[in-house]
Amino acid sequence: MDDHHHESKPLSGRPRFAWIVFAAIAAFYLWTEHRAHLLGVLPFLLLLACPLMHFFMHGGHDHGSHGQAPDEESKK
Repeated sequence: MDDHHHESKPLSGRPRFAWIVFAAIAAFYLWTEHRAHLLGVLPFLLLLACPLMHFFMHGGHDHGSHGQAPDEESKK
């Protein structure tokens, strides 16, 4: 019994080309049919980005030390 192992890449050759063509056609029709919906959401995404950036980007500011007395080591 002779086992032949062929290592082939998933989606190589014609299937890959067919998938790329299909994805391009689908993207074209999605863009042309839903452009108004997609572009209408952009201002709201900008407004949503503000609180998300505030929430995720304030990690390094050490907000926990407000109102606490300084350490004795820093006085010396």
